Amino acid sequence: MTRFDIKGMPYLLVSPYFLLFAIFGVFPLIYTFWLSLHDAELAGQRTFTGFGNYVELIADTEFWNAVFNTIGMFVLATVPQMILALLLANALNKRLRGRLLLRLGVLLPMITSVVAVAVIFSQLYSRDYGLFNWILGLVGIEPIAWQNEKWSSWIAIATMVDWRWTGYNSIILLAAMQTIPKDLYEAAAIDGASARRQFWQITLPMLRPTIVFVVFISTIGGLTLFTEPVMFEGEQMMTGGTTGQYQTVAMFIVEAAFRGGFEIGYASAAAWLLFVLILIGTMINYWFTRRIGGAR
Repeated sequence: MTRFDIKGMPYLLVSPYFLLFAIFGVFPLIYTFWLSLHDAELAGQRTFTGFGNYVELIADTEFWNAVFNTIGMFVLATVPQMILALLLANALNKRLRGRLLLRLGVLLPMITSVVAVAVIFSQLYSRDYGLFNWILGLVGIEPIAWQNEKWSSWIAIATMVDWRWTGYNSIILLAAMQTIPKDLYEAAAIDGASARRQFWQITLPMLRPTIVFVVFISTIGGLTLFTEPVMFEGEQMMTGGTTGQYQTVAMFIVEAAFRGGFEIGYASAAAWLLFVLILIGTMINYWFTRRIGGAR
């Protein structure tokens, strides 16, 4: 065995990933930042403007409306999603008949077409013939035009996101639960700890690294929300409703770059501000989840 086999081969084996990451990750990031410093159209001359696009963007009320919508839908979707995923994973970790089928069943939304999901949920939230309005009508509540208001459209899109991703997160948490030593639960049971106390004192602290990972992934996915609101709109537009009531930052970027004035520089600046927003959201969630189970 040569010296290269010992020290060089590991680097050679992992190099394809880093090479692809540099081409499809680092380069687009740097190029987008370079574009954000220019007054550039999709096809045309590019004039260097420094941070002019950022200054204009910060004063753009439509951009801040998209940010507000994104954060609102992110909170409405992610918080219930994490709670439901944790409870579902804990239930699937019990001794159940047919638990293999149940575990596979929670992944069915992942293999369902997003377009099909959006069409079905759009019908469920239809104002005149939707299932949810029919249920509300049984208790005397007037039909709700789910697409016309911020709060109602946020709820509709959040439930769409939760239905699709709760099972995925629960499987990740379930895999982490199965690595927790059974001896800890047996010792706690001998000491008289109830199942609820075992969950709070053993399961949650042991799941902390996995919860941090799931929260990170959910934060990135929630703040880059695009497909669900676009499909919910049901039109070939990125405005997020007549008044932009559920337009996300990702939709705003696509609208600016490809469907509005083809302002690729302005859209690149918005993409970088979205990147900063994701970093801030991730750090806040990291600080919060580190305190789960008594971490300081």
